[in-house]
Amino acid sequence: MTNRNIPSSITTSHQDEDVIQGLVTAGALLALADGRVQAVERDELMNFVQQLMPATSNEEIGELFDHRTRELEDREAVAVITEKLQPLAGLSLASVVVRTAERVAAADRQIHPNESQAIRLIRLFMASLPAKK
Repeated sequence: MTNRNIPSSITTSHQDEDVIQGLVTAGALLALADGRVQAVERDELMNFVQQLMPATSNEEIGELFDHRTRELEDREAVAVITEKLQPLAGLSLASVVVRTAERVAAADRQIHPNESQAIRLIRLFMASLPAKK
């Protein structure tokens, strides 16, 4: 995996990069699922990822989140989601990806039906994608 899809300010190890990519992708997908990205959803993602990966700043996470939401809106979302979640599929971290999605969905204190569907999609992806070699 290269850094071509990561804003230049983010510098992490390869494994950390995969984790951040997966978590931010899940968060961005959920934020977009109800048709609008809310600041509270972005903030929840930044806080949650920062707790898990304290070496990564909120600014870096926020920048990547903004980049990923634009990418999901502008490109073939399924391809982006698959590319970013596949490195974590089948690993114990898959449950953290799902938990990230759930937290972002609940950030505005209401779960939209499209958010529920997106969470189910992420669970399916994490359980059925072949692990990246």
